[in-house]
Amino acid sequence: MISDWVQLTKPRILQLNLIAAFGGFWLASRWQVDWGLLLWTLLGTALTMAASCVVNNIWDAELDRRMERTKKRPLAAGRIRIRHVILYALILGIAGEIILFGKVNALCGSLSLTGMFVYTVVYTMWLKRTSTWSTSIGGISGAMPPVIGYCAYTNEIDAGAWLLFALLFLWQPAHFWSLAIRRVEEYRAAGYPLLPVRKGIRRTKLQMIPYVVLLLPTVLLIYELDYSGPVFLIVSLLAGLGWAWHTWRGTAADRNDQWAKTNFLFSVNYLMIVFFIMILDTPGRPF
Repeated sequence: MISDWVQLTKPRILQLNLIAAFGGFWLASRWQVDWGLLLWTLLGTALTMAASCVVNNIWDAELDRRMERTKKRPLAAGRIRIRHVILYALILGIAGEIILFGKVNALCGSLSLTGMFVYTVVYTMWLKRTSTWSTSIGGISGAMPPVIGYCAYTNEIDAGAWLLFALLFLWQPAHFWSLAIRRVEEYRAAGYPLLPVRKGIRRTKLQMIPYVVLLLPTVLLIYELDYSGPVFLIVSLLAGLGWAWHTWRGTAADRNDQWAKTNFLFSVNYLMIVFFIMILDTPGRPF
């Protein structure tokens, strides 16, 4: 079924990352948008990210069968043949890179290749099965979309690109660990050495705090360097302080599942709000 092929690309992940890529492009363009370039950037980014997610599904199929959350995925459930999925990943990845190198610029193509390598090889094939560092280092790939969007317009890596990278890189661990805490026994049974599995839930909660707190100076620098305006600063700081407070409160929470669910929702809404306001409050707006 078509829905199975779509599911292999992990559309929810694609959605969040395309919003980030759009935000990066808008931040760089300051409302002087080249719509054609923007569309090619989003399409190329979506295809390469989708290819990486498909490879992730291929490599994790056996372990996915051991988890309640993932056992019904198309490959884990055996609804699609693996050789067809391998071809699917190749077509998506090659098409995406052709678009980025050919229609955007070589820098974006190279950034995308780097993100694909980190996600498929470093994260999926290596660290995810061997180290608690998988989430943090794997965050390099997740931080690429806004940088690709930004560099599509600027064709250079400057302070704005690094700040966008930092924003997504710092956001990811607390976001993912919130989910991992809720599913810790499933991950343990499947054999994933995630931080809450190896080091425990309290240690994971403590390790979330510096990542969330470091988001505060990141958004402050985005404002100070004139990449976005005062509304962005106020909203982002308030949202960041709220998330940091809830994360810190988690160290004393007894109901881990409920706390982790709320913290996960905090993380998703934080990213959506920050990028939405960043786009609207980018200097140079025509009104």
